[in-house]
Amino acid sequence: MVGGYGAVGAVVCRTLATWFPGRVVPAGRDLERARRLAAEIGSDEAVGVDVTDAGDFGDVLARHRIGAVVLCVEPLDDRIARACLTRGIHLVDIGASHHLLAQVEALDSAAAATGAAAVLSVGVAPGLTNLLARRAHLAVGGADQVDLTVLLGAGERHGADAVRWTVSRLAAPSPGAARPRRAWLPGYGLRTAHPFPFSDQYTLRRTLGVRRVTTRLCLDSRALTAALFGLRRAGAFRAARRPGVERALTAAFSMAHLGGDGWAVRADARKSDERASSVMTGKAQSRATALVAAHVTRGLLADPECLIPGVRHIDEVPALASLPEDLCAYDIDLHETRDLLIT
Repeated sequence: MVGGYGAVGAVVCRTLATWFPGRVVPAGRDLERARRLAAEIGSDEAVGVDVTDAGDFGDVLARHRIGAVVLCVEPLDDRIARACLTRGIHLVDIGASHHLLAQVEALDSAAAATGAAAVLSVGVAPGLTNLLARRAHLAVGGADQVDLTVLLGAGERHGADAVRWTVSRLAAPSPGAARPRRAWLPGYGLRTAHPFPFSDQYTLRRTLGVRRVTTRLCLDSRALTAALFGLRRAGAFRAARRPGVERALTAAFSMAHLGGDGWAVRADARKSDERASSVMTGKAQSRATALVAAHVTRGLLADPECLIPGVRHIDEVPALASLPEDLCAYDIDLHETRDLLIT
């Protein structure tokens, strides 16, 4: 479990430990934190490892008997994935950067040759968005267009890597020519969401065969949403492409908690006059991401129907199609209708 003691990783470890007692190994750069979590979950082992050092990571894999690696931090490139898959070790990746996921996709043949399976797009967005998009797509008999809406709670305490990722994406240009849209989200009403470069909109074009897929983001705070995207349009985040500025903004956003911890994701599919929508809502997006990762990992280790050698995105594994229903046991709600409003 790389990054196993962070906001997402700790929940993944605790959840998996209930299904695989004594077999979950927290890992990360801070060995002491990993050891404390290992003691908490009843594991005799923790590992110090840095995903920026592919050679060291490979040595760790060679020294330990590992069935699956859950990446809760984003590496620099595909070398960590390659080290796992070429050794026959399954991989669950919660990364959300399209260019990195595309590099791992290219390892499909290498993974299949060793019998290893990698599941990508694991989390809330991407992840649940992918699964809901496929449902809505199938409901209309093959969509011409899919729109994804993501609402995140501005008051939740996210890990530094997640905040850094968001800051870097605010500095990036808007995807294509997409425009803001309004969508109804249960518990939040009609909200305006803005185009944002989550990886799901790129991968779903291939996995669903839909030419137009757009993901949009808003926060639970209307005022903060308007301010952030107003500053983005004005180019205020361009300076964040410089490392020093990015670090400063990441620190500032990590300390700002102006809102709640609720989240919502919605997928809308359209084919001519046919429309279908699927929505999920819950609390604590980091926890939800961890639950998705834990369930996917359990599937790879314990369910032969999940174990498809090669590299797949979560929506390409048929056995995971019922995951939204499974998550309802954790106070997460699923809503499906053809009547929810989007404008």
